[in-house]
Amino acid sequence: MALPTTRAACDQRTDPSASDVLALVEARHADRLAAERDILRAAYQWARLHPTSSYAAAAFGARIQTSPFGAKRLIADAVDLVDRLPRLWAGIEAGTTRVRHARHVAEATRDLRADEAAWVDAEVVEVADGRLAWARFEAVVAGKVAAAAPELACAREREAALERGVRMSRVNQHGMATLTVRGDAATVLAIDAGVTAVARSLEDTMPEAALADRRVTALALLTNPATHTDPGLGPVRVHAKIYLHLTPDSPVARMEGHGPVTTAWVRHLVSHVAAKVRVAPVIHLAGQAPVDAYEIPARLREAVHLVHPGDAFPFASGTTRRVDLDHNLPYADGGPTSVGNLAPLNRTHHRIKTHGGWEARQPFPGIVVWRDPHGAFYLVDQTGTRPCGGLRPGPGSPAPRTAPRRRSGTA
Repeated sequence: MALPTTRAACDQRTDPSASDVLALVEARHADRLAAERDILRAAYQWARLHPTSSYAAAAFGARIQTSPFGAKRLIADAVDLVDRLPRLWAGIEAGTTRVRHARHVAEATRDLRADEAAWVDAEVVEVADGRLAWARFEAVVAGKVAAAAPELACAREREAALERGVRMSRVNQHGMATLTVRGDAATVLAIDAGVTAVARSLEDTMPEAALADRRVTALALLTNPATHTDPGLGPVRVHAKIYLHLTPDSPVARMEGHGPVTTAWVRHLVSHVAAKVRVAPVIHLAGQAPVDAYEIPARLREAVHLVHPGDAFPFASGTTRRVDLDHNLPYADGGPTSVGNLAPLNRTHHRIKTHGGWEARQPFPGIVVWRDPHGAFYLVDQTGTRPCGGLRPGPGSPAPRTAPRRRSGTA
């Protein structure tokens, strides 16, 4: 009995056997691998069609629902595989090499000379068919790259030794965040020893607290001596600016730079953790008057950020406030400096729109309709990006548009 693959078939209460399920999974998995190879080949052909364009990757990426950066990486990997890793590319053509594995080798060997990359190619092609677990394959490739270019490996070790810093991790959710400290081993061990010593001194002050809680408080005390240690108020009294977006009918708030948190967590933050709370006034987005100038005042910038939760380019992932605000209809062409004609774009996406032949309009503030240089349309709103169809090139289709170089946004 064939496995049902449509809603109608499922409604007939068919009961596939285990063999049917496994056969379908195996076939669809093979189809997926074949599709990945086809997309990789297409990426190489796209590079050949646009050998000098800096912005062509954006249109390719939108068709496969990824960002311009992701498309650029895919195209670069395809070109490297054809030009520098012929054995892996032959495996792609033969259907034996996995695309993910081949792309990993292409990225890992990008800084190697052509002969060094070719040696790695020959060494890893046999195990690039999926026989090794991914972590083991990564280890094999790393070893071969180091063996092919030992001087480069040493240089990378020296560069890594300079990568010192303290930063917030992107793994933040459920009201918790992670702080990453990177430095030489001796310094990090000294920091850890200091945290441990202070945590032990807090045993009498915080008798009910777990060791992990005392260590967090210890680190806070070392970095901010004004931190209190009253367990009834919570281990840390913070001084930070936090942007919370709440609506009256939702039990969940959005915390910028973090993600969703419950309103119960917000109440705990306000009453037990925050040292001082200042509530900013609600901005009336519909009442933001445009300005007769190219420059964007702070009130409009804040309103645009509230209307658009992230980068407004199709399939973009950024949510930071550190972006350009683009005039969808260029100011030089009569576009107003208003909430309904401004949208956040990172610098790369801004340049793609200005110089790459893309157009954008907002029929309503917060809803951006894009047209790529080849006639496809995309709608971007707070829910994400959706392809909206449009022209499909065929015989006699007009040539792709190129945009004139004009001033259409501001940093």
